[in-house]
Amino acid sequence: MHHVSRFADHVSRFTSHTLYLTPMNILYITPYVPSQIRTRPYNLIRALVRMGHKITLLTAANTSAHDLEQADELRAWGMHVEAFPVPLARSLSNCLRALPTREPLQAVYAYLPGMEHRLGELLGNGGFDVVHIEHLRAARLVWAISKTNGIPAVYDSVDCISLLFEQAAQRGAQLRSRLMAALDLARTRRYEAQLLTQYNHVVVTSQRDKDALEKLAHRYLPPQTQAAPITVVTNGVDLEYFRPQEIQIPKPKTQSRTVVFTGKMSYHANIAAVLYFARDVLPHIWKRDPNVRFQIVGKDPPEAVQQLAADERIQVTGTVADLRPYLAQATVAVCPALYAVGIQNKVLEAMAMSTPVVSTSAGCAALTAEEGQAVLTADGAEELAAAILLVLSDPTLAERLSTAGRRYVETHHSWEAGAQRLVDIYGETRTRHTNVTSHA
Repeated sequence: MHHVSRFADHVSRFTSHTLYLTPMNILYITPYVPSQIRTRPYNLIRALVRMGHKITLLTAANTSAHDLEQADELRAWGMHVEAFPVPLARSLSNCLRALPTREPLQAVYAYLPGMEHRLGELLGNGGFDVVHIEHLRAARLVWAISKTNGIPAVYDSVDCISLLFEQAAQRGAQLRSRLMAALDLARTRRYEAQLLTQYNHVVVTSQRDKDALEKLAHRYLPPQTQAAPITVVTNGVDLEYFRPQEIQIPKPKTQSRTVVFTGKMSYHANIAAVLYFARDVLPHIWKRDPNVRFQIVGKDPPEAVQQLAADERIQVTGTVADLRPYLAQATVAVCPALYAVGIQNKVLEAMAMSTPVVSTSAGCAALTAEEGQAVLTADGAEELAAAILLVLSDPTLAERLSTAGRRYVETHHSWEAGAQRLVDIYGETRTRHTNVTSHA
């Protein structure tokens, strides 16, 4: 459990210079077990625990041993964790029942009656200051909270899922992804708008997601309807874990120029990005430099991605124990996103490792970094290829991007700052909720 020891190492460093407010008792709910892959809840919860707050986590889980082991890691932090395995058959059944209704498939996918029942029990026992629910897949549990009357609820939408579906329906690389997005789009728009009336506060990872949710409220909610305030709480990056390091993967002499892409490869936006890069961008790069290698690093690559490895210059790793060696040995980290919402963790992690980043504008739209300083941006296959070739051939530019990228994430993407913003929101929400209920 190397993450546990890393967590312990940070505690004294963090607590030594942070002034905490009165510790809060937080009921945190997620539709997946927080982990290094589910990095947002993993790191926000970890920071909240460091700050002295008490966390009770209710989480849906898949039926794998890995998820149950991950839950044990979270318990080692001193949290109370209850994991509810959701078999695939249950998820499919939920979706089939939702088809003739107005409820999005995403909203029911991870639903389990036992988890909702347990939520009601915990709330009935009292003692919680706030309930925090993450993602559309868990959002419907707010109905159990409203029945208790008295505990404010904060919804971490993470991204605007309607915005994601709009883009996926148009630009998804696979027909299945496009059809699923189109099927769920209209009902998701209405549902996300309605959720803004059910929670006391909503947080998202980027300004464009906030703008998208506010547009949905304006479009779908009746006039004078009171929608919850929306605040941007951006993602951070673990600056101690992702930091510049010596290369740990031996490279053949012919592999001196490597472009890397990292990310969960079952995610449709990542699939679209990788296929676009391999099919449209790499040929332009190879015309100029045929020895450039491309590494696709991430779990669960579909067959279409695995087939790319038929070219010996492309490596598809599948699941790896540690992303850092791949980022450390890469000459360039690429984010060729055709569409995206929220903030791209792959970009933040590469910057933190001081690996130069080249991205499409979609891949870095949520960043405040000045283009050309911390990240090089290009759109179109030829332009993206040219930008990558420029970094590969210009050590001075590569070094500037490397240094500026690390400095940018140090300045703007601390998990501790995000967790403190959450605590402020919890406090503000409690005060508003108490004032409203006391005058009701």
